[in-house]
Amino acid sequence: MKYEDMSKMIDHSLLNPTLAVNDLEAGIQLALAYDVASVCIMPYYLKRCAEALAGSTVMASTTIGFPHGVNTTEVKVAEAKRALADGCQELDMVCNISKVLSGDWDYVREDIKAVVEVAHEAGQKVKVIFENCYLNDEQKIRLCEICSEVRADWVKTSTGYSTGGATHDDLKLMRQHAADHVQVKAAGGVRDFEGLVAVRELGVSRCGASRTKDILDECRKRLGLSPIEATDSGDNSY
Repeated sequence: MKYEDMSKMIDHSLLNPTLAVNDLEAGIQLALAYDVASVCIMPYYLKRCAEALAGSTVMASTTIGFPHGVNTTEVKVAEAKRALADGCQELDMVCNISKVLSGDWDYVREDIKAVVEVAHEAGQKVKVIFENCYLNDEQKIRLCEICSEVRADWVKTSTGYSTGGATHDDLKLMRQHAADHVQVKAAGGVRDFEGLVAVRELGVSRCGASRTKDILDECRKRLGLSPIEATDSGDNSY
């Protein structure tokens, strides 16, 4: 295992609305220092984040329809277009949970498809958030099938801000029922290095985290690498 194998699994989360601008700036610098996969930041600060990350291997990402997914499709598309114009490389969109629970699968498909198409036209990627704590296995499986059909890039367990996060059972289910071209992202509940290794072994390629510093400090320690001096910043609830 190389350090990059683990650091490039992490989307550093800066989504808590109580984070002030200085917290966001510190979080971006932490992400750069630890060379993570991306910074997932509040939409209003995305443009500044993308500017700060320019020239690095850390991507700028943000949320669409967050956290409940119940915006109209037109609003989600408008959010996506604005995010892409601001430099977003990966969009984490919440599916319409109400429509999933209602069994309106045509609506759910078209809602996800609309955002995926906008992102792909711009050469960028989409992670579709399910919020599994509200769903049964049949609904999770159907969402995996729809995301596979519309060529979403990831299926994602949760926002990290509801009543539950990523479970191993859900990650196994999603990896089993999503097509090979769809990756799996865990969000909520991965708070230490052992947890990151465990979800990686289940086929997870990306993980949302706010405890990035703690996780990757332990990784570097185990690999015999020198520590990184960086200020911890995140919402500490993800």
